[in-house]
Amino acid sequence: MIEILQQIVNGLAIGGVYVLIALGLTTVFGILGIAHFAHGSVSMFGGYLTFFLVASLGFPLLVAIVTALAAGLVLGVLIEWLAYRPVRNASHINVFIVALGLTMMVEGLNLEFFGHEQIVIPTNLSRVFDIGGVTIPELRLYVILAAALLIAAMTLFVEKTKTGQAIRAVAENRDAAILMGVNVKTIPMIVFSISTALGVCAGVMVGALFAIAPGIGEWLVVKGFAVLILGGLGSIPGAIVGGLVLGVTEALAAGFISSAYKDVIAFVVMIAVLLLRPQGLMGKS
Repeated sequence: MIEILQQIVNGLAIGGVYVLIALGLTTVFGILGIAHFAHGSVSMFGGYLTFFLVASLGFPLLVAIVTALAAGLVLGVLIEWLAYRPVRNASHINVFIVALGLTMMVEGLNLEFFGHEQIVIPTNLSRVFDIGGVTIPELRLYVILAAALLIAAMTLFVEKTKTGQAIRAVAENRDAAILMGVNVKTIPMIVFSISTALGVCAGVMVGALFAIAPGIGEWLVVKGFAVLILGGLGSIPGAIVGGLVLGVTEALAAGFISSAYKDVIAFVVMIAVLLLRPQGLMGKS
């Protein structure tokens, strides 16, 4: 039982990262119908930038994270304005090609500005807590708490604010939202800025918990889309549940079977869920 609890705690940390990636993806997909493949590379940009600010410029970690978040908000606006807005009314294949091209461009910029070396964001969080036999490293605990706060903030924003209600209105019925006075031209820009900021947070967590290197962004976006399918396309609650389920499943598989098979087992669980419930855990029929 202690070992099971230990792996669940481990899974909650990586599951929180998956949720943040999936929340960004599901808001973009739910509002605009865009498979934003560059989201993983954008997340890695946030991790790289945080590392650069801390290791090269001597910024305190918290200041570096806030600066990276601000850069993420601006980057999200630029991505929507320069990349996706020109093809907003084009065919899906055009948007698909733009998404793939943007992925390669952002990955190339990461390599150009930050290099190809594997890096880890330095922190001073080295303590380890023992709770009933379950060991929780301080860094992993902060990642879980930060992910929970961001998920709660995102949920409150979407459910309680006027901007969040406008986003949900556009997602449900764009024409009706226009008739109700929603400025649908600004909603995509807001959605991309929020999505990118969440991705930056996920990139910082990956960089602190594990490492950042070329190719990590692709792995992260694949997991993000897996969470979307598992939880239900366009469903924010589904993204939260799906991310946690995937993270905990991977941790249990790594702890009790083999870390070499954790990805396989996680995707087998996803396929099993889809066979029983094709719309995902919390998606609509």
